Amino acid sequence: MTIQLKGSSSSGYSRQPTDAFTDLLFNTLIGFVFLFFIAVIFISPAKDAGKVILDAQYLVTVTWPDGSQEDIDTWIEDPQGNVTWFRNRSAGLVHLDRDDRGMLNDKIEVEGKVIENVLNQEVAAVRGTVPGEYTVNLHYYESVEQVTVPVTVRVAKVNPVYKIYFNDTVDMRRKGEERTAVRFTILRDGKIGRINRLEKKLVTF
Repeated sequence: MTIQLKGSSSSGYSRQPTDAFTDLLFNTLIGFVFLFFIAVIFISPAKDAGKVILDAQYLVTVTWPDGSQEDIDTWIEDPQGNVTWFRNRSAGLVHLDRDDRGMLNDKIEVEGKVIENVLNQEVAAVRGTVPGEYTVNLHYYESVEQVTVPVTVRVAKVNPVYKIYFNDTVDMRRKGEERTAVRFTILRDGKIGRINRLEKKLVTF
């Protein structure tokens, strides 16, 4: 003969009625955990984290000896005849990102200490792919030491990978001298070709 107590199950323990508020809290907790999991997925570092995307398609870099007091200027003409130089630093899609004046204004004071930047470098960016010929000229703008300055000119394609198409040195011998460092053509496929050094005057003063 089996005797079953009121409010008890045959398994031997009492079944309590379900609390609706407890169910609501439990479901809310599950929802927060799910949302947290989704958030973690979206904020996880991407595979290409750390890559620097430059705002340029091509770079023209002009450098001369560190510590030199001589002022060498970069002039660039694009296929439409726009000329970029230190008084017109943005013309068409060419922008002179850095105009270097030798050692002038290369010293700054930080917390009582003088910091000197001995690097002499000018950088111009071509921020798009416009097919046609580009001319890069050098102008010996100002001289303190009256010496010949070896100037290295580099032309590189930045995107999708950094590739150097031209790298050579031009000797600038005297103040006021202008020389064509390189003339190159951006082809329709974005590559650089037809490189030459035929002289072409760009300086207008």
